[in-house]
Amino acid sequence: MSVPPLQALPLDLLRQRTSTKWRSYGDDVIPMFVAETDFALAPAITAALHRAVEIGDTGYTPPRPGIDLDFADYADRHWGWRPDPARIRWTGDVMMGVVEVLRAVTSPGDRVIVTPPVYPPFYDTVEEAGAVVERVPLLTDGEGWRLDLDGIERALDDGARSVLLCNPHNPTGTVHTRESLAALARLTHRYGATVVSDEIHAPLTHAPAVFTPFLDAAPEAAAVGYTVTSASKTYNLAGLKCAVIVTGAEETAQVVRGLPWEVEWRAGLFGVIANRAAFSADSDEWLQGLLAALDLNRRLLADLLAEHLPLARYRIPDAGFLAWVDVSAYGWGENPAPFLRREAGVALHHGPLFGVEGVGHVRINVGCAPEVLRDAIERIGRVAAGR
Repeated sequence: MSVPPLQALPLDLLRQRTSTKWRSYGDDVIPMFVAETDFALAPAITAALHRAVEIGDTGYTPPRPGIDLDFADYADRHWGWRPDPARIRWTGDVMMGVVEVLRAVTSPGDRVIVTPPVYPPFYDTVEEAGAVVERVPLLTDGEGWRLDLDGIERALDDGARSVLLCNPHNPTGTVHTRESLAALARLTHRYGATVVSDEIHAPLTHAPAVFTPFLDAAPEAAAVGYTVTSASKTYNLAGLKCAVIVTGAEETAQVVRGLPWEVEWRAGLFGVIANRAAFSADSDEWLQGLLAALDLNRRLLADLLAEHLPLARYRIPDAGFLAWVDVSAYGWGENPAPFLRREAGVALHHGPLFGVEGVGHVRINVGCAPEVLRDAIERIGRVAAGR
């Protein structure tokens, strides 16, 4: 049974929000930079949080909050993969989990491979863990992006100790294939390295693309892999701190169990409550409606760019609500976002922050109403036309 697309909340209501998206700029700017979406919460999440407030359930997160079982059920329903709940831990957010895992599996000065253009905090996270960034950019063939497995092997052969994977990839929206992930698992296993996989965009995979959890890609993946993920991106829960760290083998599970106890204590109780409600089957229909809405917008953006910014280059993403757009042909400089915020009143994410591959690019958040997306691109189109 098909589910109708979710409808975004009206702008006058959204502008009452106090989050980063709605408080960074004035009402004259359309905010399309940070990864927040404009939809109402899934009803199951709203009900769970409302009940917690109603009874004053605002204390400490319990030692066994139950999210391990909920995530295992969720992964089974959506991806046909059921991780062992005994190998699922929790923390405040995905980047917290990534830092702590990297600290545990690398030594100060070790090199960690990242695959730009990639989510800007990846660079900071590697450095926070005491390691050094090793760049192995994605390959592109004009049709899409993929991991440069030969480049990763050269880096591993030269001594790199870990790969920080974005699966699905932010900002390109690439869903890495099972074959590519399996090859990565075999490579890292051969060199005695590890893979830390950020899978926060996984529930946002659009058909016909198929998301493959890294830990399920090949037998070697369980031996080398650590997955960190959360409901926060899909269900718009970034302000409610909770993520899970998943392992697939006893040796890697022991590494996570050996992390400082504060790692688990950083998960907020409201974050746990909201994530558990998101992972429940009660929120699955809402997710179908969200995906339907995002599918319309990722395609609408292609039409709008063709009409108003025909020199822009954009590939419809396989996952997520973030669009990676090359506008370098318009001569708006290496970092077009500040210019477009000033001249068009549209706030986009800064392309060069994702790596040098992002020069001349912007990242556009399409998790909004279609009319908001249309207004934004029309504004930018008027700038391009000199009007």
